[in-house]
Amino acid sequence: MNLRRLASLAVLLACAVTGNAAKKEAPPLADITTYPMQEKHEKELVTIAADPYDTRARANFFRIDYVGHSILPIRIIIHNDSDHALDLSAVRIQLEPKHGGKLPAALPGEIHRRVFHVKNPAQQKRLPFPTPSFSTPVDKKILQDDTDFSFRASTIAPHTTASGFLFYDIADLDDDYPLRGADLYFKMIKTSDGKGSTELFPFTLPFDKYLATKSSAPPSGAHVVKNDK
Repeated sequence: MNLRRLASLAVLLACAVTGNAAKKEAPPLADITTYPMQEKHEKELVTIAADPYDTRARANFFRIDYVGHSILPIRIIIHNDSDHALDLSAVRIQLEPKHGGKLPAALPGEIHRRVFHVKNPAQQKRLPFPTPSFSTPVDKKILQDDTDFSFRASTIAPHTTASGFLFYDIADLDDDYPLRGADLYFKMIKTSDGKGSTELFPFTLPFDKYLATKSSAPPSGAHVVKNDK
């Protein structure tokens, strides 16, 4: 085999390795009825489930160690078994801690600031004279994960399922174990029959249903992500 052919094979092998390294896939979806965190509205024929990826072992397909930085990925699954489309253009999906408050999903820029310890420009001290402002570019891996995995559905056709991940920054929650006693709350989901739209009653998914399925309860004083190894 001549040197030119050896060089060509080396290039092809390098490209294959690079391609495999860049390819990321989430675990396959299970039947929505098998998820502990799920609620079905029988009248509207809509079922919603959530699956927290609260350990590094479960979340190792992401390009960033979100769990290690107190970012909780939650897989959202919505199944529309009705004959009408669902409108999610104004949907609100909020994490509600045990002691109150509402936590919206984090945007890529907010995730970047948490992972790389960048100060939020809105929280920086203002000086009495004009200063130039610089926007910090979001890390490419975070943007790629957002493209590949985030929940993006704005409508769900009849008899179809939509799924994807939302990311919640839970580092500032006071609870030792933030998921205990918390809920995931869905509102502003609408159904349309072509003549108008009707807002569905909110869905409430308790995280305690998920925690009850774990082999052992989290120890007192443990944090959902910071103590994970």
